[in-house]
Amino acid sequence: MTKLAPFYKQVQAHYDLSNEFFALFLDPSMTYSCAYFQRNDMTLHQAQLAKIDLSLGKCDLPKAGQTSGAKRLRLLDVGCGWGSVARRAAQLHHVDVIGLTLSRNQHRYATDSLRDLPADSGHIDFRLQGWEEFEEPVDRIVSIGAFEHFRIERHAAFFDRCRSILPPGGRMLLHSIVMAYPQTLRRHGSELEHEYVLFAKFIRDYIFPGGQLCIPDRIIAAAQNAGFHVAQTQSLQPHYARTLDCWAANLRAARDQAIALTSQEVFDRYMHYLTGCARLFRAGHVDVMQFTLCTS
Repeated sequence: MTKLAPFYKQVQAHYDLSNEFFALFLDPSMTYSCAYFQRNDMTLHQAQLAKIDLSLGKCDLPKAGQTSGAKRLRLLDVGCGWGSVARRAAQLHHVDVIGLTLSRNQHRYATDSLRDLPADSGHIDFRLQGWEEFEEPVDRIVSIGAFEHFRIERHAAFFDRCRSILPPGGRMLLHSIVMAYPQTLRRHGSELEHEYVLFAKFIRDYIFPGGQLCIPDRIIAAAQNAGFHVAQTQSLQPHYARTLDCWAANLRAARDQAIALTSQEVFDRYMHYLTGCARLFRAGHVDVMQFTLCTS
């Protein structure tokens, strides 16, 4: 069987723009995915930590005080970004984490961040590597905001790989943006549907080259075909609209710095991306969902 090569070039085209640029609009944890505003008065940073805790909770990781004398669980973080999920898992749950990213900038930042990791945390190994190249056994898998880059033709291979490296009783949390069902788009009328198509083309051409979304049922079917049981699904749609509003406001406030780091063109492009995505989430054209998957 021909080995699949990760999409390094396409992913780096977005995420290797500039760590300093992304820091202008992300929260201090550098979490680049939908936050979870558990309370209305939460800051973006608090909501991002709440999202991470929500995700790790679905992985059934040990809680503080439960790991003494026990063999540490091994958690794989597929698409670890700048490392916020891995660091929180190692610190709060004392698990050993392998974080995979295709971005050189993210890998460098995440690795450097380990200098401040408390001594009693689990071990973290950040790797410049794709899931296509990873075959080691793990106990849990978390993947937040990476599935959109895998492409539909690789979904079956992704779930097969994840199922093959998990033991019986293993768990996986997949967090991904998904397309609305066609009947939902039709309810909004042809004008909004046309706007959605044009914006999707802009995202594909200028923001996330090669990115693809699919409907939730397709993800569920691919996971089940690989041998997973889908224990739970959860939509975070309004939370992403608010997250994007926060990011856009942060970037707008840092306009001069953003242009100095990149260019007027890049600033305008990202403002269009963030504000446009917020409108689509709010209108119901796209959703973001968490899928809790279990092995038997």
